[in-house]
Amino acid sequence: MRWMQTEMNGANQTVMTEFVLLGLHDHHKLEMVLFVLCLGIYSMNVLGNALLIGLNMLDPRLHTPMYFFLSNLALMDICGTSSFVPLMLVHFLETQSTISFPGCALQMYLTLALGTTECVLLAMMACDRYVAICQPLRYSELMNWQMCMWMAVLSWGAGFANSLLHSILTWSLPFCGHNVINHFCEILAVLKLACGDISLNALLLTVASAVVTLPPLLLILLSYVFILTAILRVPSAAGRHKAFSTCSAHLTVVVIFYGTISFMYFKPKAKDLNMDKLLALFYGVVTPSLNPIIYSLTNAEVKAAAIALLRGDLFSRKMSRFPVVL
Repeated sequence: MRWMQTEMNGANQTVMTEFVLLGLHDHHKLEMVLFVLCLGIYSMNVLGNALLIGLNMLDPRLHTPMYFFLSNLALMDICGTSSFVPLMLVHFLETQSTISFPGCALQMYLTLALGTTECVLLAMMACDRYVAICQPLRYSELMNWQMCMWMAVLSWGAGFANSLLHSILTWSLPFCGHNVINHFCEILAVLKLACGDISLNALLLTVASAVVTLPPLLLILLSYVFILTAILRVPSAAGRHKAFSTCSAHLTVVVIFYGTISFMYFKPKAKDLNMDKLLALFYGVVTPSLNPIIYSLTNAEVKAAAIALLRGDLFSRKMSRFPVVL
């Protein structure tokens, strides 16, 4: 433990300068296995999501609102896992893991901001699918690029503004005692270490969590009620399958996202703390890596773009747009 003695108003105060992350140091062999697994999954996550972003940029067929939002989701998954996984991999190899006070503050800010942003972005993607299926003739008019940019800015802005508010309130509290965190620097774990009154923080966190999760979830549910109603009205089975296939990937991502959140926060508390740590690890590392797999397996346009990239067709199309000057 590292502490710093300061003198204010004639009185000595002990100020915390770092946090100790417990992790799974009691199970060194398990940490080695998790290091290899997490490194592989994290690499797949970054490469898969980066590939999605690259395909959306290179293939003109993917220059649509749906794939614009998908690129935002992919970027969010890369940033979200990168905010804690590289440091966690280093800690797997150390006998004692610590994180500096500023590093913990940054990690908490990013994880909360990106989690909130994903809630709002998934709702924006549901609205896009609603317009595409229920208002197809007005799709290009309603979902123009200016509207898409505003929807993306709203998603990112809401997430980072919400996280900034909670970060300011959290780090204005005094931290002068216990400095051991079980998992990583997420807001609930940090608040438990504060010496002052956290009743205001707990109230605002409860209200903000309800605001940023329930309205987007209700918007998603309402959108899919109208979407399913519209799909069932399609006379042919082929038409219904084509309409549903355009939103099946998004619906799968929504179920996984809200399903894992519900399981993490509403499950009975495990008697073994290591089980909670493994579940948190699964939620933070594995879940984001599923998105590129889901969109690659269920979306014919993404698969076609990936095949064209492997053949070199995408680069040849891109280069053919630039005239050769002799």
